[in-house]
Parts: sequence; structure tokens; C-alpha cells
Amino acid sequence: MTARISQGLSKVRGLLGVAALGLITACNTAGQATGAPAATQETPAWLAQLDGSHRMLFDAAAPGGGIPLVHVMNYYDTFNKAYQVTDADVDAVLTFYGGTTFYGLSDSMWSKYQLGAFTNAQDASGAPFTANPWRTSPTILGGPMPQASVETLQQRGTTFILCDNALGVMAGMVAQARGLESDAVYEDMKANILPGVTLVPAMVIAIDQAQQAGVSYHRQ
Repeated sequence: MTARISQGLSKVRGLLGVAALGLITACNTAGQATGAPAATQETPAWLAQLDGSHRMLFDAAAPGGGIPLVHVMNYYDTFNKAYQVTDADVDAVLTFYGGTTFYGLSDSMWSKYQLGAFTNAQDASGAPFTANPWRTSPTILGGPMPQASVETLQQRGTTFILCDNALGVMAGMVAQARGLESDAVYEDMKANILPGVTLVPAMVIAIDQAQQAGVSYHRQ
């Protein structure tokens, strides 16, 4: 993994747009960046549990100021209000990879590795976030929107999946920037994924599996 990072990403810093492009490419190579197992034809548990009549995967490779969260919230709210469909019959899936990789990690990782500064993610005052801003009360469109947070959406039934390949590459980038050992940073981050977030070998495979299972697709 270290050689892969040093060859392809040695000059990449924390600029989110550049990082997202490199990580999307990395995540499209199944099971290579972190030694994740190859995909099989067996339906993964995160996908098998989607039993609602309305199912959609929200493909979010970039944070977009938290708008991907709003899209998921709107998916539930509109079915509730316009079609009288309850949350129990709606299943949304949101992806963490590319520029959204770190939003699947705990507050402790954001603080320990200064991920807000690394990704240029800032609060309203311009200070880098020191905790995961999406976890409980993301700031979206200029104000706090706790109803669109990861934890609130999980309570409504949203499934969150995190790309292992992207996590490996991003951990290596952070390690390089901080003068740390990449494998150690990767293992630390892997052990501190947000509760309820599922690690998948490669997002491109997860998206394909969802499509094969008839889950609708929404590109953020």
C-alpha cells in the first residue's frame, strides 16, 4: 500500500478536489489498495437488509457542502409527505469514498489527525473542524441541520457504506502529510469508523451490486 501511495500520490496534499479524483480512481480497483478480499456473487449483508419498496443509492464522492445528506433527507421526507409512505418502506444508501471518505470516521480521528485542516473543511468562523461535522449537526446552506446528520438519517433507516480502498489511500495521504506510518494510520482509522457504517472492499463493486439488485441510483 505504501508503494502505491508514494508513486501516485506523493505530491498530493489536503486539497479536497484533487484528493477526490485520486481516491475515486483508487476505489475503482477492487481489493488492491488495502488487501481487501475480492468481490463475490454473494449478496453482502448491507444490501440484503434493504427490504423497502423504495430503494436508492446516493453516490457521493464529494462532500458538496453537505448537500448529499440533504438529498437523502429529502428522499425520506418527500415519500412521507407527498406519497404517505413511511420510513419503514424507504431505504437510502449513502457512500463514503473519494472526498467524503473521512465523513465515515469518528470524531476522535478528526481531532487526532487534524482532518478538517487536511481537507480544508471549515466551520462558519473559518476554523478547521476538529470533529466529524456530518455526525450530529452538519452546517448546510449556512445553518445547522441536525435533521440531515448521519446519526439522524441512520435512525430513519439509511445505510452508510465506506470504501476500504479509499480509506487505505486517504490514510496514506494523511500519514505522508503528518510524517506517520501509513499502515498504522490506516489500521487506526479502520478501527474508528462511525458506528453502523459498513466497510466495503471497493465502492465500484458495491455500486454494481446495488444496481444488480435493482436499487435505484442517484449521482450527487
